[in-house]
Amino acid sequence: MCLLPGKNRMQLISRTPIYNLKAVLKETGLTPDVLRAWERRYGLPQPQRTAGRQRLYSQYDIALVKWLKARQAEGLSISRAVEQWKETTAGGNDPPIDFPSVGLPATRLSVSTSENQMEILCNHWVQACVNFDEAAADQALNQAFSLYSVEMVCAQFIQRGLSLIGDRWYSGEASVQQEHFATALATRRLETLIASTPPPTRNQTVLVGCPAGEFHSFPALLLTLFLRRKGFNLVYLGADVPSEWLTEAIETIRPDLVVLAAQQLTTAASLCRVTTQLQANPSPTAYGGWIFNHIPSLRERIPAHFLGATIESALDKIETLAAHPIPAPEVVALPTHLVNASQTFRQHRALIEAQVSAYTAAYGLSIEQTSVANNFFGADLVAALELGDPTALAEDIEWIRARMVQHNMSSEQIPAYLALYQQAVLEVLGSENEIIVDWITQFMQIKEYG
Repeated sequence: MCLLPGKNRMQLISRTPIYNLKAVLKETGLTPDVLRAWERRYGLPQPQRTAGRQRLYSQYDIALVKWLKARQAEGLSISRAVEQWKETTAGGNDPPIDFPSVGLPATRLSVSTSENQMEILCNHWVQACVNFDEAAADQALNQAFSLYSVEMVCAQFIQRGLSLIGDRWYSGEASVQQEHFATALATRRLETLIASTPPPTRNQTVLVGCPAGEFHSFPALLLTLFLRRKGFNLVYLGADVPSEWLTEAIETIRPDLVVLAAQQLTTAASLCRVTTQLQANPSPTAYGGWIFNHIPSLRERIPAHFLGATIESALDKIETLAAHPIPAPEVVALPTHLVNASQTFRQHRALIEAQVSAYTAAYGLSIEQTSVANNFFGADLVAALELGDPTALAEDIEWIRARMVQHNMSSEQIPAYLALYQQAVLEVLGSENEIIVDWITQFMQIKEYG
C-alpha cells in the first residue's frame, strides 16, 4: 500500500478517543505492560480517560503505536523511535504512516479522504439526537447517504454515533430517553434500508436474533442489513427471543446458519445456555457481540462459532459457515465447585437480597434503590457464576455502576451496598460458599470501590 506524506496523511486520521485498551492491544499486538510502559516512560501514546478512569484511544493513537512497532522491526530501539517521532512532529509534520485498520465494524471499506466530513456529520447527528431534533438528525443522515455508501454510513456514522451517545449515558451526560430516541431513529432507518433491499440471490438462509433478555438488537439488525445486501436469505427474529421460540423457529425454517448476538454479561449467560441446547441441532450456530470483545475469556464457554470482533470478520465467517458447516469448537467445562456455587446462589438469591433490603435503611438507601441494585448486581453475579469467570464481574463494573447511578444510587453509596450484599451472602450461605464472597471482594477492590 502506498504511503502519503505524514502531514497530508495523518490529518485524515481521527483523533476522537473511542477505542478501549483491549481493542488497541488486539490491533497492535502489544501486551498491556508494554503499552503502559511506553505511556509512562515516553508519553506516547496519550490516551484520554472516561469518568471511570478507563483509557480511551483514537485512530491516531493506534497509528502511532503501529509506527513505533515498525521502527522497532527495522532495528531501532523504542527510545530512539520515540525520539524520531518527536523530532519530526516538533517541526509541524507527522512521520509517513498508513491508516490503521482498526475501527468501527466495516465491510472492507476504504477510508475516505473526507473522513473529517463524515465525523462532522456524525457529531451533528449526535447533537440533534440529544436535542430530540428529529428533522436535524435526518438531515445529517441524509447528507451522509448522499456522499457515502450505505455500508460506510451505517458502520462509520450510525454505529459510531450510537456509541458516542452510549458513552454519554455511561458518564451521566445523556439520559436514557436520549439514548432511546437515537436508537429508535437509527433502527427505523436500517429497517427502511432492509425493506428496500433486492430479493435474495443466494440459496443459503441465515437466522439472526438475540437471546432472552437481550434488548440491544441494533448490532444484529445492522448485520442483517449487510447480509441482505450480500444476497443472503435472512430471517431476523429481533430482540429477547426465548430459547423455546428460537428452537421452534429453527425446526420450522431449517436455516443453514443460526447467528445470535449478546451485548451484556447476563445475556452472554443466556446465549451460553441456548447454544448448549442447540448443539444437537443440525444447523450450525455462531455468535458475537460487545461483551465477547470486552471479555474474550467468555468465548471459552460458548459451544458455537465466534464471529470475530468486527462486522467485517463476521461477514467472512458467516459466508464460510453457511456454505461449509463445521463442528463447533470444544468448550472448557465448568468445574464442579463452580457449578455447585452457581446452583446454591440461585436457590438462595431471594433470601440473600431480602436480607440486604432489611439492612439498607440504616445506610441511607431506600427500598426502591436497593431493589434496583439487587436486580442488576444479583443478575450479573448469577451470570458470572454460570460462566465460571470472576473477572467477568470485575470487567463489567462500569456497566453495573452506570445502571445503579442512573437509578439514583450515588457512587458513594455503592460500596456500602456491596458490603451489605457480601454480609448477607455470609449470613445466608455460611463460610462453605466463600467463593461468592471472594468474588464480591474482588469486585469491591476494583477502582473507586476499593
